[in-house]
Amino acid sequence: MRTPFLLVTRSCKAIHRLQQSAFVSSVSALYRHQTISVLRNSSTVSCKDDRSYYITTPIFYVNASPHLGHLYSAVIADCLHRYKLLQGFNSKFATGTDEHGLKIQLAAEAAGKDPLTFCTDVSERFKHLFNSCNISYTDYIRTTEQRHHQAVKHFWSVLWNKGLIYKGSYEGWYSTQDESFLTALQVGDAVDSSGNEIKVSLESGHKVEWMKEENYMFRLSAFRSQLLDWLKGNPRAIQPELFYQVVLKWLQEDLPDLSVSRQRSRLQWGIPVPGDAEQTIYVWLDALVNYLTVAGYPDKHNQWWNVAHHIVGKDILKFHAVYWPAFLLGAGLPLPQTIYVHSHWTVGGKKMSKSLGNVVDPLERSKQFTTDGMRYFLLRQGVPDSDSDYTDDKAFKLLNAELADSLGGLLNRCTAPALNPAQVYTAFFPQSFPSEQGGRAVGEDYHMLEAVKNLPAVVEQHYESMHVFKALEAISACVRQTNRFVQRHAPWKLERSDIRDQRWLDTIIHVSFECLRMYGTLLQPVVPEISDKLLSRLGVQPDERGLADVNFLPKIRGMNCPFEGRVLGSDTGVLFTRLENLDIDKQNPKKTKKAKK
Repeated sequence: MRTPFLLVTRSCKAIHRLQQSAFVSSVSALYRHQTISVLRNSSTVSCKDDRSYYITTPIFYVNASPHLGHLYSAVIADCLHRYKLLQGFNSKFATGTDEHGLKIQLAAEAAGKDPLTFCTDVSERFKHLFNSCNISYTDYIRTTEQRHHQAVKHFWSVLWNKGLIYKGSYEGWYSTQDESFLTALQVGDAVDSSGNEIKVSLESGHKVEWMKEENYMFRLSAFRSQLLDWLKGNPRAIQPELFYQVVLKWLQEDLPDLSVSRQRSRLQWGIPVPGDAEQTIYVWLDALVNYLTVAGYPDKHNQWWNVAHHIVGKDILKFHAVYWPAFLLGAGLPLPQTIYVHSHWTVGGKKMSKSLGNVVDPLERSKQFTTDGMRYFLLRQGVPDSDSDYTDDKAFKLLNAELADSLGGLLNRCTAPALNPAQVYTAFFPQSFPSEQGGRAVGEDYHMLEAVKNLPAVVEQHYESMHVFKALEAISACVRQTNRFVQRHAPWKLERSDIRDQRWLDTIIHVSFECLRMYGTLLQPVVPEISDKLLSRLGVQPDERGLADVNFLPKIRGMNCPFEGRVLGSDTGVLFTRLENLDIDKQNPKKTKKAKK
């Protein structure tokens, strides 16, 4: 009889052989992807290679400065990246800017700059925003880089050599603003600001124009059945479920072949088609290959490309869930493990636009609310499968309630010298809080312990499915329970000269510290600075903050607690300073003056 270890070893070797093998057909590529998935899922022990994880944001178009939606994509990816590092994965996290295309060419001309200078200026704004908001990317890719040009040209050549790209003629609708080709069913009538009748994209609302030109076409029509097989065999490939169903619906209809180049006379700012200087590679084919470029394509991509996960906005779902997998199948490459899709942010129920004057500057707000405050708000309020609405008032109320008052208040109470004059991680006394109900603990206390004990599993489930808001809901609920626990037993009323009261006080503080340690550990992917401050105050060292270290309240199970008796870290002030709502203050100047008096 084979041992589990031998089965795992053979499964890992089989996965490795499939990952390294070269396939000449798209059918083989799909077979390889499905076989690897089956082998991975059937193994109860992770292969060494499976400890790698590759997460990407979309690369952001540099025709304008970054907005709230760009930061939201980056914060989601950063949260997942940090979470994987906590799990012990070797995680790569890529973001960057998409710098080719007609829209960029026109925007640079309007700004009176050459395209590369224009792109560099805007790309630096994205990089500055991400660095300011603690986005811990490991690679920042620009499509104007030489490494990317080489990857795109190689990818094109692979598709060309397999007969999947052919010279043809495209006639149809094209949106310059979306850099997208559209069918007649995707176009509708509208009237522009001057009262002229125009055609627009039904999805984006942007103006479209009829275009006829000779260019290169990709045989997208040949991949519909394989894409359907991929999705039906991998129902978690696109998350949330709503967007998986959207893509399945798209694939019920025929897929027309896709134009993958533009005439050089119309589009100069892009990568020339190999062997044809009169054609420029279509911006979306160029842009999508960035994920491969970062992985090391065409020579050193296997370690990362086999564990790729994309974060995308719902407006670019078709490019990532239809075109991109078809390109990959054509090139004989594995498909992404998961495509996580998120919805958009509105302001006051309306889409952000310059004309309405409701565009939210993410850099300005991150300074106002702090970096961690902005991250927490976006992940706490953002719901992947429906649009979320932003208002300053929501942010003030949420951050003050959950970070300043609830979490910060709990830490402040339990570390206050009045309750903890020795400034140590106090002892736990099982006589006061036995494992079974009794002592001085009550039923609600045991319910709290059960909730906090189960919290890591709950949080893991929600982080993995990109429902970070549900993970934060669960953590916030436990924080409230812990505050009620402290309030219920009012340790400040206990008589220190009574040994039983002193032991119960120490136990209350110990239990509260253990809860706080859990919250600080689990919140690290969302609010890294606040978590570091909280864990440092508890005396938890940097190498004691992984998910393997959580081990909640071991003393109640008769085990040792490594933190018991340890001196607390230095007091560096409140965990999160309460925010002052400047708008409200301006509206109520008399109240503000009275309050000051």
